[in-house]
Amino acid sequence: MKEEEIIAARRSESWREELRKSKKNKERTDIPRVHMNELDAIYRSHSRKEEVNLGLTAEQALLEAQRCLDCPNPACMTGCPVGINIPTFIKYIEIGKFLDAAKTLKETSALPAVCGRVCPQEKQCEAQCIHLKMKKEPVAVGYLERFAADYERESGQMAVPETAPANGTKIAVVGSGPAGLSFAGDMAKRGYDVTVFEALHEIGGVLKYGIPEFRLPNRIVDVEINILKQMGVKFLNNCIVGKTISYEDLHEDGFKGIFAASGAGLPNFMNIPGENLIGVMSSNEYLTRVNLMDAASPESDTPVLIGKRVAVIGGGNTAMDSVRTARRLGADRAIIVYRRSEEEMPARIEEVKHAKEEGIEFLTLHNPIEYLGDETGHVKQMRLQKMALGEPDASGRRRPVPIEGAIDAIEVDEVIVSVGVSPNPLIPSTFPGLEVSKWGTIVVNSDTMQSALPDVYAGGDIVRGGATVILAMGDGRKAAAAIDTALKG
Repeated sequence: MKEEEIIAARRSESWREELRKSKKNKERTDIPRVHMNELDAIYRSHSRKEEVNLGLTAEQALLEAQRCLDCPNPACMTGCPVGINIPTFIKYIEIGKFLDAAKTLKETSALPAVCGRVCPQEKQCEAQCIHLKMKKEPVAVGYLERFAADYERESGQMAVPETAPANGTKIAVVGSGPAGLSFAGDMAKRGYDVTVFEALHEIGGVLKYGIPEFRLPNRIVDVEINILKQMGVKFLNNCIVGKTISYEDLHEDGFKGIFAASGAGLPNFMNIPGENLIGVMSSNEYLTRVNLMDAASPESDTPVLIGKRVAVIGGGNTAMDSVRTARRLGADRAIIVYRRSEEEMPARIEEVKHAKEEGIEFLTLHNPIEYLGDETGHVKQMRLQKMALGEPDASGRRRPVPIEGAIDAIEVDEVIVSVGVSPNPLIPSTFPGLEVSKWGTIVVNSDTMQSALPDVYAGGDIVRGGATVILAMGDGRKAAAAIDTALKG
């Protein structure tokens, strides 16, 4: 059956029809959107590992699920990169069948508890909700997704997706981030023998090293990974494809297809004076050391610098994660420095809200032009160029332009640069025959995710150069479907 037919068939089931009749649409749209329960802002700003969002209660979830109109053509699904059957899982919540809701999520998503926490639903599924056309807030799809996944985990009744009989065909996955995990799950469902190669000592990629535990606890990621293990996916950590093992080695070991999902772990800098001073680092280094290496611990062999006056350069989610982490590590003053206005910030609205509640300062329309150091080589001050907004650029955001002669100076003892990342160059440089863009990304067919090497597919940040968890997962699903078709052909 085609997806449209599956959606229609499920919607026409008798229990769904009765549910629609049980409450008029106006009654449903008049229910106010639920608000997420959160830790107290002052308390949480000093707690590095406690999650800020606490999830919905069952009562809140039941009420929010009633807001969904169970549309015949659910536009919300068009906004979901992994194609979750959103009305079905929400209607299961409405009738109290929370485990069935979780099972529905797992049909297409390998990481529902993760996505319920970190996906920008406000720009994807919720942005397509019909409630918006009625000047109402959209159904809280993300909150409900998290609720169903958390309920299943806490119930101890974790469903493992069904897998086809083993076909003996070996498939390699390079990288255990969201693209690699999504691909691995879909291939395991199809009966393939899947091995995921991870360069670091922990499985999870950016989900572990890039996202702090106050936003995405590691234990949540581990539960999702354990389900993949139960589906037969094998994981090999501390293994660097391109160094420990080569493209040729994978062939000799009998792998019939490779999915490159090695991410974009190469930090960008601004190439301004003083960037080599002690105390100036990338958000990649900062978050990886704190999240993955426990470098914030006083007992750490390689402790991270604990700044008291910390400036984070950038306005994305990674910048927010960095500045909120600095606050939790004891910064008296933690500042976001961003060259555009707050309206142009790519960070999620929720992350900006949480940061402000936690005492983060926002210095917008400012851009660093130089860092100054003390006699020991430590950063002590930053010089900032004041900016104004000009005409929109290619991204659609208004271009920041310098205000001549308007320079500020701020005392700092730590600067974290979060102005984007570039793709990990290892796979592109060690897989002969790959086509690589001028940005260092692997060039693929956007319909199949196949590269110039017929047996190599790629997705996530190594293709996109930096994107969301859910877009990376969508790439993984698309590549899995394509490689399965190619191998069967």
